[in-house]
Amino acid sequence: MLKVGDRAPDIEAKTYGGQKIRLGDFLGKKIVVLYFYPKDNTPGCTKEACSMRDKMEDFKKLGIEVLGVSVDSVRSHENFRDRFNLNFPLLSDTDRKIVRAYGVESESGTAKRVTFLIDRSGVIRYIWHKVDTSHHADEVLEKVRELGLV
Repeated sequence: MLKVGDRAPDIEAKTYGGQKIRLGDFLGKKIVVLYFYPKDNTPGCTKEACSMRDKMEDFKKLGIEVLGVSVDSVRSHENFRDRFNLNFPLLSDTDRKIVRAYGVESESGTAKRVTFLIDRSGVIRYIWHKVDTSHHADEVLEKVRELGLV
């Protein structure tokens, strides 16, 4: 498992419409909230995603990019996005390279619910191993301010 102070592994994954997103694309530009979740369209994952959605304006004002990651397919992510009007990218990690790189693969092969706060230089500044799914976005925003990242 990665720890605070480690350089975040660069990742590349597909999102909607076959678009590829690389973590490295945000270096020097944005703070990244990389949150892993077990499965699209499940109660806890939906609460967490909607928490992020509802605070997106706050994230954008602070120069923060939110990226959700699960082992679900792009098609599943598109359904999840459309069903709940999600306004940030969900990355598909069907080959589990990302969950393994970040040490968050569960015994069942899904992603564990873990969030990494990555600064503009690509360093992990905070890790949530326990997440309040209903209020996670508020926890993240509070930590960004507490750490003086903005």
